[in-house]
Amino acid sequence: MSAALAHFAQQVGAGPLRRIALVLDGAGWHKAKDLVIPEGIHPMFLPPYSPELQPAERVWTVINEGIANRGLPNMEALAAVINQRVEYLNQSTSRIRRLTAYHWWPSDRVARTSMERES
Repeated sequence: MSAALAHFAQQVGAGPLRRIALVLDGAGWHKAKDLVIPEGIHPMFLPPYSPELQPAERVWTVINEGIANRGLPNMEALAAVINQRVEYLNQSTSRIRRLTAYHWWPSDRVARTSMERES
């Protein structure tokens, strides 16, 4: 998780002049004692037992559409089907937005505006 956070921080330009609030669930690796949180990343944890608040949870059903009720011969076949599904979702940003853009979730425009005011 530390490596993923470091990569994310680099990709979004987090640092002393750009702070990012990162919403996470309570998974153990999100709260590990040895977790290294890069400068500019501020984790905000969802309440326990609230998967309905985690946008990523709503995407799993779309990923599962590609493998539900199918018998696959081995793990490689399963990985291939999941990779195809993820590629499809990469091309379906409007569908992902419909699933994950909660009315209370700040839009990119709102986030950019508030960060510009802070600078």
